[in-house]
Amino acid sequence: MSLRCSVYIATSLDGFIARTDGSIDWLMQANAGVPSGEDCGYAAFMSTINTIVMGRATFEQVLSFPEWPFGSMPIVVLSRTLHALPVGVPETVRLFNASPRDLVAQLASEGVDRVYVDGGKTIQSFLADGLITDLTITLIPVVLGSGLPLFGPLDRDVALRHVSTTAFPFGFVQNTYHVV
Repeated sequence: MSLRCSVYIATSLDGFIARTDGSIDWLMQANAGVPSGEDCGYAAFMSTINTIVMGRATFEQVLSFPEWPFGSMPIVVLSRTLHALPVGVPETVRLFNASPRDLVAQLASEGVDRVYVDGGKTIQSFLADGLITDLTITLIPVVLGSGLPLFGPLDRDVALRHVSTTAFPFGFVQNTYHVV
C-alpha cells in the first residue's frame, strides 16, 4: 500500500480519547497549560497530510468548535448514518459510506499519499483492517477512569515498532510508532 494512514491523537493516561458522553473538556483544560506557540508537532505532522478522514462523531465534535480548524484541507467523513452534510460546512468536506478499505482505494486513485485518520471508531476500524501505518499518541497526565477508548477489540495483535518518545516540560508524553 503506497497510501499511508496515520493517527495523531491525544489520550488520557488510562487510554481514553473522550468522556463517555463524548466531551473532551479534560483535553481542552490540559491544552490551556501548554505554552503559547507550542503545538507538540501538530503543524509539522499536518504539513505531510493530504486528506483527513474522520467518523461522524468526530465531525460533529469539530462542528462544535468556534471556528473550522482545517482550512482548505480535504476532509472525508466516514459514516453509514449521516446522509447529508449540514448547511455551511466547507466545500472541502465530503461524505463516504463504505468500508475503510474502499475509501483508501478511492483516495489512492485520486493521488492522495498520506491520510490523517481521526476519531476512535474510525481509527479502530482502520486498524482492524490493517490500514494504519503509523501512530503518534500524546499521553495527557490525567486519569479519567472511564470514557471512549482509543483502542477496541481486535481479531489479532498489532505489532508496533517504537520510533520516538518526546516528554514535554508541561507533562505531555508523545510516543510515535510504526505498525510492523
